[in-house]
Parts: sequence; C-alpha cells; structure tokens
Amino acid sequence: MSSFNKSIRVFGGVSILTGIIVGSGIFFVGSLVLNVLNYSTGFALLAWLIGGLLTLSYAWMYAQIGAHHPKVGGYYAYLKSSYGPLVGFMAGFFNFVLASSGSIAVLALAFSEVSHNILLTAFGTGLEPWMQIGLAAVMIVLLTGMNILGVKLNTTFLKVIMVIKFIPIIGLIVLGIAAGTQPFDLNFSLGGVGLLEGLSLIGFAVIFTFWAYEGWTNLNSVTEEMENPTRDLPKALTITIGIVIAVYVLYQASIFRALDVATIEGIFNSGFLFIGIPATMALVGDLGVFIVMGTIFIAILGALNATILSFSRVYFAVAQDFPKLQPLSTLDERRQTPVKALLLSALMALVLVPFQIGDLISLVAFGGLVFNTLVFLSIFKTPQEKGVFKTPLYPYLPVVSIGITVLLLVAIFIQSPLTSLIGVGFIALAIPVYHFIK
Repeated sequence: MSSFNKSIRVFGGVSILTGIIVGSGIFFVGSLVLNVLNYSTGFALLAWLIGGLLTLSYAWMYAQIGAHHPKVGGYYAYLKSSYGPLVGFMAGFFNFVLASSGSIAVLALAFSEVSHNILLTAFGTGLEPWMQIGLAAVMIVLLTGMNILGVKLNTTFLKVIMVIKFIPIIGLIVLGIAAGTQPFDLNFSLGGVGLLEGLSLIGFAVIFTFWAYEGWTNLNSVTEEMENPTRDLPKALTITIGIVIAVYVLYQASIFRALDVATIEGIFNSGFLFIGIPATMALVGDLGVFIVMGTIFIAILGALNATILSFSRVYFAVAQDFPKLQPLSTLDERRQTPVKALLLSALMALVLVPFQIGDLISLVAFGGLVFNTLVFLSIFKTPQEKGVFKTPLYPYLPVVSIGITVLLLVAIFIQSPLTSLIGVGFIALAIPVYHFIK
C-alpha cells in the first residue's frame, strides 16, 4: 500500500498555515469588530489580541495532542481516539457536508468577489453574479488538480504565495504607522454600556476575529506528511500564530493611523467592509485600490489552495475506517496523493458555491467551536512523555481556554439560534449515516 511522502518541514508547515489563515479575514473582519464595539479603537485592538492569544493556546493544545498522534486526519483522528469512532465520524461528516467544504466555497466566492472588484475598478465593468459563481467553481477545480499533482508542488507554491502576500501587507503596516496623519489615540469607550454588556460585546468581537484566525488546525491534518512531526509541528504552529497575531494587530493599528473613526464608521455604514482599501488610498492615492485588492487576491488564492490540501486528508483518514468508503482511502501510486478524496472534496464544495457567504461562515464557526472544544478536552487524556511537547502552563492554560471557548459557544446559541439548530441537525444526521456505512 502506498504511503504519503514525508516532505513537509517547519518552513513548509508555516507556509501551509499562513496560506490558510491569512486569507480574506484580515481585510474585512476589522470593520465588523469595530462596529460591534461601537468604534472603540482600543477595545478593537484588544479583541484582536485576545482572539490571537486564545488561538495560540488552542494551537499549543493541538500541538501537544498532534505530537502524540502524528497521524493523517487531524481532529478526526484525535476525536476517534478519545471518544470513539462515532464522535470522530460525526465531526468528519459535519465538516465534509458543511464546515470544511463551506470554507472552500467561501474562499472561492471571495476570490471571485475580489476579481469582480478589480475588473470593475480597472475597466468599469465587473462580473455578473453567475459569472462569479462560475469563476469560483473553476478555481476549485483548477486548484484541486494542482493538489492531485503532489504535496511538494503545493508547498513550494504556498511558500511563494506567502512571501508575495506578506511584502505588501508589511509595507502597508510600516507606511500606515510611519506616515499616517491620524493621532494614535486609542479610545476605550463602549458608549456607556454596563459591565456585563461590555464584556458581551468584547466576546462577540473576539468571535469575529476567529474567522480571520481560522485555519490553524489544518497542519495537524497532514502530520503524516511531515518529516518530524513531534519536533516540527509545535514549532510551525507557534511561529505561525505568533507572526499572524503581530501582523493582524499592527495592520489594524495602521488603519487607525490612516483614517479617523468617523470616516471608518461612514465607510462601514455605506456597506463597504474592506476598510484597508480607503486606508491605503489615504496614504498612496488611487494606487492603493490595486495594492490592497492585489494582495487580497493573492492571499485568498493561497488560502483556497491550502484548505483543499488539508481537508482532503481528513476524508482520507475517515475512509480508512469504513469498508464502504475504502476507495477514498487510496493514494495515487506515483504522486502519493489522495486523488479520490480530493475529487469528492471538490464536488461537495461545488455544491455549496451557490449559497450565501454569510450563512456558510456562521456554520463554519459553529462546527469549529463544537468539535474543537471536544478535541481540547481530550488533552487531559494525552500521556505526558519526556521530550514531547507540552502546552505551556499545563493544565491551567487549557482549563482557562476551554472555559472561555464554552462561553463563546453559549453566546452563539443565544445570538444565532437558527444557525445553531441547523448545525446540531447536521451533526445528528451523522448518526444514521454512520450506522449505514459502518
């Protein structure tokens, strides 16, 4: 039986993770965070920092678990090991039907939206809605084809994308902070709300930042393709999240140096979310439109390619445990890639492309919180071995992080009951499907 090529090292892991994480979120989530917090710039930066530190603690827990279970499949393998095959399958099924396939569809649609805006700005005419859906579908097919050709080609592609997209982002940060004309006067007022409501607003803002940080779990899905996962997985996760936190916080700060709060609020109220574009225009003129849109274009392309790479490995792992799904657990003899799992992943994402981006994002966030919380809890079942990575401040940091995550999950149930019920329904649907294919 063919096995995966072990060709991913630390830098390759960092390129995969940054390829997934730094996509569209950095460019539009900031406006949502500010709106929730009544345009408090101080609390907005705090929300980004809290979201990043929580993500770092989550990544450390995943690193500890992944170092002990360096198997393809990531969260599926961990849930199956800790709670049994049914729970593992429920996570795999939900992610295939909605969350993971939904992430691919969202990124493909975002790619089409940015392409539309570039054409509209440059030539005065953009893409019709049906053309945007068609372009999203074409990109899913093309990048799936690239993934079929081999993981080494993809990691090389992602390394190039990582460098290309970070150059303008870092440039915008330096330019905004150094040349921005607005005083860096952080506002910590939430508009006179009470303590409990204020904490609730900060909590909702942190949830928004999670979409921008989304994707940090996916390196664990390809640990079987890493040369030394016990050593390199924790390093790649820590380096990546640390870089992303710094970039996100500084990027938001650079916007505050370029635009005043009243202008940002007016832009948001007009329905435009990508506040980085007018911020860059304030610094370099009309050229800013193409700088930011080009960066977004490249970032989303990298994120889309990296998600297609990682999600197919989970389906490959699930299929290994069920005879009726065995064809999905085979590798191409020459390229050592899960061709059938990649094709099925692309097909499900294509089914979801016609749906609304907002609805898909909500379901992605819901599923992530539910199953990641179960994965986090499994850390207390992980044996403590000498020489193997352990979460800093263990067990106190995991306890605090899990407690905060549960509170955020409760908040989603309260604020978005319909989305929560849909998510619960599809998770429950996995039970009869499991018994049918078992």
